[in-house]
Amino acid sequence: MILKIIFGSWHLNLIVLQKKMNLFLVCLGSLFSVINPLGTVPVFMGLTDGKTKQQMISIAVRTSINVLIILLISFFVGSYLLSFFGISMNSLKIAGGLIIASSGFALITGSFTRHKGMRRSVKEDAMTRSQITLTPLAIPMLAGPGAISLLISYKSELTTLSEISIVIASIVAVTLATLLLLLASRQITKVLGASGMNSLSRIIGFIVTAIGIEFILSAVYSFVVPLTQ
Repeated sequence: MILKIIFGSWHLNLIVLQKKMNLFLVCLGSLFSVINPLGTVPVFMGLTDGKTKQQMISIAVRTSINVLIILLISFFVGSYLLSFFGISMNSLKIAGGLIIASSGFALITGSFTRHKGMRRSVKEDAMTRSQITLTPLAIPMLAGPGAISLLISYKSELTTLSEISIVIASIVAVTLATLLLLLASRQITKVLGASGMNSLSRIIGFIVTAIGIEFILSAVYSFVVPLTQ
């Protein structure tokens, strides 16, 4: 009897832990794909061309800190902004889904930097500026509208302290991954080359497009179901 109680308690704890781990992996994978730090590596390399190693490290660290702050603010404050402007969560999901899907399509077609607004004039302006960690690197290259809308929707759906902690952990993990990728940008470029980066971008683009479509479908489902009842 005692063994059954112990085994049952252990099994229940294992199921709870597995659910938490699954939620963490889903949040981590979705957020990493939408932020897409790999797609920012070529832009980071171009904007830091001619910089010393110490300067590149400083820019990478400050960019990651800015991304972390923006993502946390979006997660905790975003829903209040929606209420202030009278925007429903389903409307946000459709708009965010369109942005995320278009970002994924831009990755697939190789037009990601143009999609993020990094045209030649913008790049030339950024090259002449002393501070590039907030714009254009943190916004819009990394913490763009897609990531912000994703986090706002998470905040509305995941309300328990445990779930919120998991989302925060995924935000921190993605930020750390972004920092490591930016710090290793030269090595990544050398190892993968242009063709390797292009292939990875297309794979990530497919995933991001699917995330965006899922966002839109979930909102449409919420609209349609009440009409059919």
